[in-house]
Amino acid sequence: MPWQTTMQYLINQPVGVSLTDGTGVSGILCTITHNEIYLLEYLYHTQFALKHYPLYRIRDVLPFPSCNAPTPPLY
Repeated sequence: MPWQTTMQYLINQPVGVSLTDGTGVSGILCTITHNEIYLLEYLYHTQFALKHYPLYRIRDVLPFPSCNAPTPPLY
C-alpha cells in the first residue's frame, strides 16, 4: 500500500520520514492536514519541536520497528 493510504494509522506513533531530497527525519506523527504532516521531533536536552513537512516533499513514511532486545542468558 502507498504511504498516503497507511499514514492515517500511524498518528501518535514513532515514524521515519524519507524526504524527496534524500534526507530523512524521525519523530512522532502528530497530525496530517491536506497538504502537510506535523512531526514532533527531539532537539536536545528537554526540547522538542513540532515541525511540518509538505506532502510533496515526502517519499515515504514508515513505522518504527519493534525493539526485539535479546533475552539475557539464564545461569
